[in-house]
Amino acid sequence: MKKENEEITEKKSSGSIFDIFKYKEIKEKDVEELIEELRYQLLESDVSYEVTEKILEDLKTNLIGKKIRRSEDLEKIVTESLKKSIEEVLTKNRSIDVLEEIKKSPKPYVIVFFGINGVGKTTTIAKFAYMLKKNGISSIISASDTFRAAAQEQLAIHAKNLEIPMVRGKYGADPASVAFDAIQAAKSRNIDVVLIDTAGRMHTDADLINELKRILKIAKPNIRILVLDSLGGNDALEQAKYFENSVGFDLVILTKVDADVKGGVVLSLAYELNKPVGYLGVGQSYDDLIPFDAEWFIKRLFG
Repeated sequence: MKKENEEITEKKSSGSIFDIFKYKEIKEKDVEELIEELRYQLLESDVSYEVTEKILEDLKTNLIGKKIRRSEDLEKIVTESLKKSIEEVLTKNRSIDVLEEIKKSPKPYVIVFFGINGVGKTTTIAKFAYMLKKNGISSIISASDTFRAAAQEQLAIHAKNLEIPMVRGKYGADPASVAFDAIQAAKSRNIDVVLIDTAGRMHTDADLINELKRILKIAKPNIRILVLDSLGGNDALEQAKYFENSVGFDLVILTKVDADVKGGVVLSLAYELNKPVGYLGVGQSYDDLIPFDAEWFIKRLFG
């Protein structure tokens, strides 16, 4: 028995000596330069500073003290570890499958779109309506932006092009009443979905936020979609925080992703607000609204 124990001890000792030459432990100084490069890359991609620091701190915690083969490429290990962490963040709060939700929910299914001026909300609604139509889902548009000049005319052009009905009111009319009329029209005509446009509002405008609250109270939407401009960078994150605190939202559509931006705000939203990005606007045609894909985003971020 004693001899067997001695043999086991000898094997363990031999294995440990061998491991010294085969493996090495990652120390903080080994990754400092790589971490700094990744910090620059994330910030350049419009990931917020706070989120960047949190991600890199988590990365260091996961890496330091880890044993790796001496033959392995440390830079590759660090980068792959970061990609895995980002993928976990992005997939933790899975996006709502709107098409499936519509199909299994009572009709009409009501969606309210909101965001600040200039994010491309009107075009996004038209793209969304087109996506529904392609999937055999009928919709009606509520032109509840009754204040911006030509807002209803822009929607009317899209509705005509897509052969989709639209409910509108006079300029200055109560936006909530227009939404209510659209919902009633959908019920009487057996239309599947009501798409409610709202006035673009700066997130600091208390009066318009109160108006939005009234629309939401009367429309009782199944889902609230915040439209953000990917060119907005950290400003887009601040807008999202304000809207979440003021009225709440379920899903983000990120526009203008085709304008050569990395779209790091996607990661900031997921990390700080636990909010998913459901769709990306990648062009001007009706077909240029695509479901968000975490793998595609990671490739773009590190491309």
